[in-house]
Amino acid sequence: MLKYLSLLILLLFPTSIRANIYHSISSSVQLDVHAAGTNADRIGNSYSISGTGVNTTDGTTAGSVGGLGAATNGVNAYTAITGSQLTAGDAFSFSSSYTAGDTVATSLTVGEVSPFGDLTSTTAGVAGSLAGTIDTKSDLTIVAGGAGTSVTGQFVVGLTLD
Repeated sequence: MLKYLSLLILLLFPTSIRANIYHSISSSVQLDVHAAGTNADRIGNSYSISGTGVNTTDGTTAGSVGGLGAATNGVNAYTAITGSQLTAGDAFSFSSSYTAGDTVATSLTVGEVSPFGDLTSTTAGVAGSLAGTIDTKSDLTIVAGGAGTSVTGQFVVGLTLD
């Protein structure tokens, strides 16, 4: 009896079967041939002085702490300072530092870069030196062009079951 009751329930309440399935296969290749380029970071001028228990002089003026003067082509004039112990036998400290900035070139031609302290240069890519292939019977072959070009290839297969 229980068998017949289960069959009766299945017949009285119809069920629907649905399939919402999406399946995708994709492949892609991207090729870039970069152009020549230079990245330049200019080093700036800096000056620092500190001390206790010292006399300072720039060679002509007592008590001078020096510093940076007017700039010529990006480099500031520098006044050097010397220090001496203020009172014999007492504790003292003195430090001074100076970094000359990079000179800015005034007459550059196309392709030249100022001789900065931090340079990174790259050469151009060679035309035809790159290639790309997507296969599995989707035969896609790509050969990049000259410097500064970019090529993208893509293959997509999709299957939807409703």
